[in-house]
Amino acid sequence: MTSHAATARRPKRTVLSPRVKVWLELEGHYVFGFGVSEMLRAVAKAGSIKHAAAEMGMSYRYVWGRVKKAEQVLGRRLVETQVGGQGAQRSSLTPEGRRLSAAFLAFRSRMTELARKEFARHFPEP
Repeated sequence: MTSHAATARRPKRTVLSPRVKVWLELEGHYVFGFGVSEMLRAVAKAGSIKHAAAEMGMSYRYVWGRVKKAEQVLGRRLVETQVGGQGAQRSSLTPEGRRLSAAFLAFRSRMTELARKEFARHFPEP
């Protein structure tokens, strides 16, 4: 029978896994990453920055600020807003917002896949 002390001294098997964080920069300044992409996706789904922020558990001001900062650095609109009006659909993504978000998510997915493949090559399981 193995004693508790002997069991406690045995090294615990840990499973390593790679993590990759991808973002886009322009002239060394952050422009776009997963967080902004998720915000745009939420705006597209909710039709409103206010509702998107609430669904994400973030403040309207924070989401609006992040989107506006990305637009400012990129020099192009990502979200179109309609002040007032009827219905809940007050905000929508511009064609550029849809394109950038989709392209970024595809790029991020590919980088994650490549990282897993390279990790498996360099860190084979024993």
